[in-house]
Amino acid sequence: MSEVKISAEPRTEFGKGGARRTRRAGKVPAVLYGHGEKPKHIALPSREFAAAIRKGGANQLFAIDITDGTQVLALPKAIQRDPIKDTFEHVDLLLVRRGEKVTVEVPVQLTGEAAKDTLIVHDHDTLSVTADATKVPDHLEASIEGAEAGTTITAADVELPSGVELAADSELPVASVTAAPTAEQLEATLPEVETATDEAEAEVGETTEGSEGADAPAAEGDENTEARTEA
Repeated sequence: MSEVKISAEPRTEFGKGGARRTRRAGKVPAVLYGHGEKPKHIALPSREFAAAIRKGGANQLFAIDITDGTQVLALPKAIQRDPIKDTFEHVDLLLVRRGEKVTVEVPVQLTGEAAKDTLIVHDHDTLSVTADATKVPDHLEASIEGAEAGTTITAADVELPSGVELAADSELPVASVTAAPTAEQLEATLPEVETATDEAEAEVGETTEGSEGADAPAAEGDENTEARTEA
């Protein structure tokens, strides 16, 4: 994965209020830490950062040029997003050096097609690996080509690029192949669904009838009251 050059500026405002003002200015609040150095608060341009993450993924390597003259390499360690606006709220960045080994979570993609009439369950969509900080892969691949029902793809089955080592348990299940339900099995579940629906509708009907009956005495009482008043 190639590094992305990005500019940044020191951040002097902290707390929720400062972070909101930073985001309103079109920047992402971030913190640089690692190598025993004191954490450094910076602000990254939102558009450039978002574009880099969309293209390179969560392990995109950044060459950060800070306006105070500091130049560093860093990997995203934790990214906070707004689930509604789909914007970046805050980023923790880990300082790295060229040639340094880092342990990161890398997405796993399944390739190929399993045997006919099977279903694929993705048990773990990322794997922990150790790699050179400047050569972290954007994804890993595991083949399910021709896999029969009952097959389990483990971390040991995932293809690792040169220089990348598995940090997770080799027996960790990545994907499982199961038999797809037959038409008869699907039809067998329909009566249960219909019965549950009928019971629910019956309960609603009983509740409605009970409510109507409860209103009747009140209505009669109102008529008697009006009659006494007229008398």
